[in-house]
Amino acid sequence: MIKGNKKILHFNLIFRPEAEGGFTVLVPALPGCVSYGETLVEAKEMIHDAIDGYVASAKKNGEKIMSDEESFMTTLDFSYA
Repeated sequence: MIKGNKKILHFNLIFRPEAEGGFTVLVPALPGCVSYGETLVEAKEMIHDAIDGYVASAKKNGEKIMSDEESFMTTLDFSYA
């Protein structure tokens, strides 16, 4: 999506609670783009910074920037013995 002179990218985020506290955040569309925050608010701020750095690096190196514009997420309950 383009808004003004900026392209808007959509990313799905996965917030995983950690045993020691806080949250790890993953961006599936951007391999290796991971961050951490002690609270959900901090984790979201930190992953925004990580995405910013990832996108800047990809642009500098002429790499394609993938996004989740056409992706969706769901959950699945799986039982096993």
